[in-house]
Amino acid sequence: MRVLLQFAKKYRKAILFAVLFMILDVFCEILQPILMANIIGKGIESGDKVYIIKTGLLMIFVAAVAIFAGCNNSKNSATAGVGFAAELRRGLFTKVQQFSFKNIDKFSTASLATRLTNDVTLLQNTAIMAMRIMVRAPLMFIFALIMTIRLNAKLSIIIAIAIPLLILSVGSILIFAFSRFTKMQTAIDNLNSNVQENLTNVRVVKSFVREDFEKEKFKKTNDDLTNASLNAMNLVIFNMPILMLIMNLSIVAVVYFGGKQILNDTLDVATMSAFLTYITHILMSLMIFSMLFVMLSRATASYKRIVEVLKTDIDLKDNKSALKEHKFKGDVAFKNVYFKYDNNSNEYILQDINFEVKKGTVVAIIGGTGSGKSSLVQLLPRLYDTSRGTVLVDGKDVKKYSLNLLRDNIAMVLQKNTLFSGTIAENLRWGNQNATDEEVINAAKAAQAHDFIMNFPDGYNTWIEQGGVNVSGGQKQRLCIARAILKKPAILILDDSTSAVDTKTERKIRESFNTILKDTTTFIIAQRISSVKDADLIIVLDDGKIVAQGTHDELLKNSPEYQEIYYSQQDKDEGSEKVNG
Repeated sequence: MRVLLQFAKKYRKAILFAVLFMILDVFCEILQPILMANIIGKGIESGDKVYIIKTGLLMIFVAAVAIFAGCNNSKNSATAGVGFAAELRRGLFTKVQQFSFKNIDKFSTASLATRLTNDVTLLQNTAIMAMRIMVRAPLMFIFALIMTIRLNAKLSIIIAIAIPLLILSVGSILIFAFSRFTKMQTAIDNLNSNVQENLTNVRVVKSFVREDFEKEKFKKTNDDLTNASLNAMNLVIFNMPILMLIMNLSIVAVVYFGGKQILNDTLDVATMSAFLTYITHILMSLMIFSMLFVMLSRATASYKRIVEVLKTDIDLKDNKSALKEHKFKGDVAFKNVYFKYDNNSNEYILQDINFEVKKGTVVAIIGGTGSGKSSLVQLLPRLYDTSRGTVLVDGKDVKKYSLNLLRDNIAMVLQKNTLFSGTIAENLRWGNQNATDEEVINAAKAAQAHDFIMNFPDGYNTWIEQGGVNVSGGQKQRLCIARAILKKPAILILDDSTSAVDTKTERKIRESFNTILKDTTTFIIAQRISSVKDADLIIVLDDGKIVAQGTHDELLKNSPEYQEIYYSQQDKDEGSEKVNG
């Protein structure tokens, strides 16, 4: 619980005022039955109109104070609850931003979204209810119980019988409710995942005419959520009838035994009236408590899901002595590098990786699907850490640099190109937020993006929808490359980032690198030999191992693996001509 309380520190004053105003509200409400009993017993029976009027006015004043206290409790409770939720969401989002790729792999996107929204909102509502009900209910119960004992100790025995029955019924329900609410939150995750996936890929769905399939898929996840919700709620539904039954039986018992005492002149009507009011307060307090416990049972499931995120250990952290400043050149070396995503796995994704390049070198990495190409380059900016061995930049282990410093000097264009909602210029300035208009245009020209940008009516002010869905795949790739160029990195990683670009445009992009990024060490992952044959060093990966490295001519002469890839992409005649040549 201490993990969450830190997010409520800013609102301690509001929480304190909420509690104080609720105490005042309860105190005023406890006074009312006694005042009413006095009017009946001392005023009406004796015919003292002055006493009736004075006590009546006092009741009105007490009621006004109760209204004032109740309103201020609601205001401060809402302020503290909503503020707590805002701080908690901020804390969760900050934590997720610190996640490494390995941490992110543990949670689905939909699950994190649900935790940041649905789960936090549930805790917010629970916190607001707690500052009202969890203060009001116990105080009302204690004060009302004291008053019933003072008024008539014998009749109070009925309460002593009713309370254990109420606790037993609520406890039985809660034992089974928690697991059902946990399943319900998981079902919400699945529904969010289904909706997110469908909306993100709606163009693919339509192009393959899979609307009916997606509707059926959504129906299943929606029905799962409905069933999980009903499964939880149907159990909770039993709570209210059982509580009402116990409450009504208690009141009937009080009326029956209290009526006998009135007939025997051991109890007057005024006291009986006050006693009934207090016993109602007691039973209502217990009912409210039971409802709150049901809500807490659901909130506990959300609490555990949120704490799971907050307590996740970040596996990539800066060392205390990490360098915060360094003028990067771009020298890179991999020494005896082994890597696997799961430390408990027996198989390595990369094995015994060794190579070394100087700044300004163009390194190409090719190999079959699943050979470990992307995994290799992701070790450079420490998106993952090596399992064994060392990755060096400028002769230093990458772990000796702060993550911000290292990543600020490495630009990466991933396989999945991502643009954010905003203008084209704003998206490009992700690479350098202080870039001038001229620098933005030059980067776009180098990436062969300027011409198509200017064909848009608004040019660089053209609005990009979330994910870049309103531009083509090739345009998206070129914008992402321009964004990376604008960063002016010491190391540039292009992970199959020109797959949607024609060979002519790709060649122009490569040629621009020779001028605008001539001192940048560039890593290119590509499927086409034409994309890599001019590289200074070509590394051939197979099943996580380097099976060959060298220039295009050297590999074409000496590497069977490279020859297989090369000739599979050539016409027979062209292949024969190359061999004869």
